[in-house]
Amino acid sequence: MELKVGKVLSVENHPESEKLYVEMVECGEDEPRLICSGLAPYMSKDDVLGKLVIVVANLKPRNMAGMKSNGMLLAASDAAHENVELLCAPEGAVPGERITWDGAENIEPHGVNKVAKKKIWEGVQKDLKTDATKGANWNGLPMLTSAGQCTCASLTDANVG
Repeated sequence: MELKVGKVLSVENHPESEKLYVEMVECGEDEPRLICSGLAPYMSKDDVLGKLVIVVANLKPRNMAGMKSNGMLLAASDAAHENVELLCAPEGAVPGERITWDGAENIEPHGVNKVAKKKIWEGVQKDLKTDATKGANWNGLPMLTSAGQCTCASLTDANVG
């Protein structure tokens, strides 16, 4: 998978869905990515704007209420899915840098077609969690940027997706 640091440049309400936000996210590419997220019921636009977020960058673009979303923002949620918090990169992380895992080789990511066809994201996502210190992990390995581990604000032992 290709997980990247992104910086949220703008957040707007989706014109066709009250559950969706439309974000413009700088991911170190030629143009910012338009990403639709289902975060509106859980947090304000100010809670998202300006954050260094984690973007799943190699998913096929997906039509969300008539708008094409080009990625996904990762968030942690409790078991009841009542509390949701963005996963964020630490201060000093650079938009566009790839997330690595402690001790794991950061190999070339699969293309969007292979990710979709082989259901690679689904296999990875089930093992993404936060730990007792709010740090994001995959299979128990910390999700890292050049500036340190990705975290959420307060949810421990939470699912990430």
